[in-house]
Amino acid sequence: METKDDGIETIDVAIVGGGIGGLAAALSLHAKGIGCTVFEAVEQVRPLGVGINLLPHSVRVLAGLGLQPRLAATAVETAELAFHNKHGQLIWSEPRGLAGGYAFPQFSIHRGELQMILFEAARERLPQGALRTAHALARFEDRGDHVLLHFTDRAGAPRPPVRARAVIGADGIHSVVRRTFFPAEGPARFSGRILWRATTRARPFLTGRSMIQAGHQDQKFVCYPIQREPDADGLKTINWIAELTVPAGTTPAREDWNKKVDKSVFREPFAGWRFDWLDIPALIDGAESIFEFPMVDRDPLPRWTHGRVTLLGDAAHPMYPIGSNGASQGILDAEAMAQAMVEAGFPARGADPTDAFARYEGARREATGKIVLSNRQNGPDQVMQMAEERAPQGFAHIHDIIPREELEAISARYKQLAGFSREHVNR
Repeated sequence: METKDDGIETIDVAIVGGGIGGLAAALSLHAKGIGCTVFEAVEQVRPLGVGINLLPHSVRVLAGLGLQPRLAATAVETAELAFHNKHGQLIWSEPRGLAGGYAFPQFSIHRGELQMILFEAARERLPQGALRTAHALARFEDRGDHVLLHFTDRAGAPRPPVRARAVIGADGIHSVVRRTFFPAEGPARFSGRILWRATTRARPFLTGRSMIQAGHQDQKFVCYPIQREPDADGLKTINWIAELTVPAGTTPAREDWNKKVDKSVFREPFAGWRFDWLDIPALIDGAESIFEFPMVDRDPLPRWTHGRVTLLGDAAHPMYPIGSNGASQGILDAEAMAQAMVEAGFPARGADPTDAFARYEGARREATGKIVLSNRQNGPDQVMQMAEERAPQGFAHIHDIIPREELEAISARYKQLAGFSREHVNR
């Protein structure tokens, strides 16, 4: 970084947003010798959120950054993914991660723990001053040979402007960068479904490292452990999500996203979901805090890049949390970004970011757009809706209503679409 005669600091690459995608991008660029500075709106990065899954293709990227041991120290290595109907009957299960023959594990982890692993690694590796909190992007101007960024603190007071040769907008689903280029896009697209998310201390179920989904597209329950070893009392922290379709016109206002609610808001439809292998009402009752989220996404964009500015992660392709793909795709973006910049001649000072961004977008935009659209059709979760439609009262044997070949094909298609087929990842 440098300061020119006008007193404005000049940096190589500005990353707007210090979430999972932004920090993964910073670590990936740094590993290639490309200087970058992260600007995060919050004043103090804290381990917030609930559970998240990292698929093997994203773990491959993080392993390449030397982070697999840190992940393995706290995360659960997911052993299987299982889909059930609303009666608890098994529709489809498959081994995941190392248990499924992948060269890399699938991890279930607290989102906040993942965020802090990435943040601490960035703080260790990036130069002093390259991680800046309390920097909310207010606006920016592409001036041809550079971009001038204007920031404020959380109270709205202006920060000194910064001149960057390239800008990566990794500022999430409410991205200021995206809204600048697409001001008429409006709010995120609501699916008509609400998610209630929490964690509960409970006894492990099935393999003890299982991720399960039960129900159908209008009523679904997802849960998996995010604590590696049980405590002395035999309990683990179980992450869970309850999901319901709600009447039209009930979209929560943006300022109410992630609000704390009482279980009475949604518990009754799940009151009878007691299976011989899992007591869902008990999980709901055992939660200390429950948070409500609308299930939203945005339409795929015709372009991500405008001059020296591009988008990454949820700013580029926010998607429904189906198939455990949101965070993983942001991490894959980060790898593709770093590779594209190297191919365009970075870290040489005269390298052209527009060339790099074109390469990056060519590798990622169409692929992620297909996942967004597939998730709107329930992605791999569609097997639960098929079972509900074909046998709402349950079944004697799943293959009487859905042939095994059909179930296998649905699973294989989604893995291929999302880039985590075993052959692709291991290759």
